[in-house]
Amino acid sequence: MIDKELYQRKMRAQLDEWKADVDKLRTRASRASADTQLKMNEQIKALDSKIAEGRVKLSELSGAGEDAWESIRAGVESAWDSLKSAVSDAAAKFKD
Repeated sequence: MIDKELYQRKMRAQLDEWKADVDKLRTRASRASADTQLKMNEQIKALDSKIAEGRVKLSELSGAGEDAWESIRAGVESAWDSLKSAVSDAAAKFKD
């Protein structure tokens, strides 16, 4: 069984890392042409939404009792997989 507190710290750190990646994309967008900025800003808005969703999932996990957190963890991991993919795709799409 994975320790709940350690798992939460790991997930929080990953969210912070992805937030930093999105901030880098924001910086790139500010230096891009108008058309590229529009596309990037659209993608960034979607990523911000996914990060917010991740924070909600993490909050749900935090509030879960010891008996329920294992089942909630599956939802967290699904959200993380989606966010990881979205951040990777955006970073690859808008490389310098």
